[in-house]
Amino acid sequence: MKSSKKKSARKHPSLDIVGTYGSELSGKRIVLCVAGSVAVYKAIELARLLMRHGADVVCVASSAATKLVKPDYFKWATGNNVITKLTGDLEHIDVADYRRSDLIIVYPGTANTLGKLANGIDDTPISTVLTVGFGSKIPIVMALAMHESMYENKAVKKNIDFLKDKVDFVSPVMIEGKAKAAEPEDVLEFVLRKFGFSSELHGKKVLMTAGPTIEYIDPVRVISNLSSGKTGVLLASELISAGAKVTLVYGPGTAEPPSGAKVIPVKTAKEMFDTVKKEMKKKFDIVILAAAASDYTVDNPSHSKIKSSKKSLQIKLKHAPKIIDQIKKWQKDVFLVGFKAETNLSKKKLEKVARKKMKESKADLIIANDVGSKYQKNLDYNEILIVNSKKAVSSGWKRKEKLAKIIRKKLEKTI
Repeated sequence: MKSSKKKSARKHPSLDIVGTYGSELSGKRIVLCVAGSVAVYKAIELARLLMRHGADVVCVASSAATKLVKPDYFKWATGNNVITKLTGDLEHIDVADYRRSDLIIVYPGTANTLGKLANGIDDTPISTVLTVGFGSKIPIVMALAMHESMYENKAVKKNIDFLKDKVDFVSPVMIEGKAKAAEPEDVLEFVLRKFGFSSELHGKKVLMTAGPTIEYIDPVRVISNLSSGKTGVLLASELISAGAKVTLVYGPGTAEPPSGAKVIPVKTAKEMFDTVKKEMKKKFDIVILAAAASDYTVDNPSHSKIKSSKKSLQIKLKHAPKIIDQIKKWQKDVFLVGFKAETNLSKKKLEKVARKKMKESKADLIIANDVGSKYQKNLDYNEILIVNSKKAVSSGWKRKEKLAKIIRKKLEKTI
């Protein structure tokens, strides 16, 4: 005798991950348009991240993308059929017509896809979906990826300018002459903020120092260090992206400070000290001292250029005031993050030095790093030790861009 019960539709195994990280995107249908770029493999990770936060993800893949990653991978990742061509089923209408989806993400976004959206060209499944979605006012987020020369092309810039008030762009990361697509986790965070789920750092007032300082021997000669300011600048950018209001007291570093920060340029350690003291008459939630400020300054710098004919020259140095030791005296309830650089120490000794500095300054967090021989081989990479009152956690050897994200996430969990 046959059972009268209907067999329930079998759930795709990949759907088991939905909501495992959170329910922020529960009930949201997100269309992920995957264009032909070498970053296409990261789209799978992005799809899974969106799902782990509750989203239903449908992928639209270009023919170029499917040559790099087969459509079955996207079906495996999302549990949904992948749109690779348009048929009589009107797939573009199903996913992009009025109120059919909540968001369209283009990841990675190529110059070709950008140009078609900006000029109303719809000769591929992705461009047609975007044309329909653009017309039906479904929000569109585009994460661009291309060679830097393409990104700087005037026609590409014109297309970006035309669309910048109409769609959202997740800025690419400039590495090795390429405008590389933002990391999947960065796109996820952008999406979460777009749907109203903000970082713990949102609205926080942050005072930061970054870059080196210079100490004058005479009007044309200085003592300084090799700090580029890159880590501090990258961290400032991360905080701004998370919604923090950043004031950056910046020494003469080579890294370009982020446009979203209030930047106060300084040169000497005394200028940096005085500026921080003045700024702290205002109320801040967080102070981060990432600058490589000079520990010593010239006792009596010459007011005129010292003659080069001298066979020897003696310079007397005096100890420069430590900004970190004053912060809690100026604002006792501020969250204080200090940076501690050493050379060629074991992790155990580095942690010991960091804890000593934490105790002396009453800091809440110390970011310790070794700038010795290993670091000097490649200045774009480093390893940090994040030390608080309970434990020390090593980041592992990573690019500075990744280290800035790690520090930002630690702050979000701590403050």
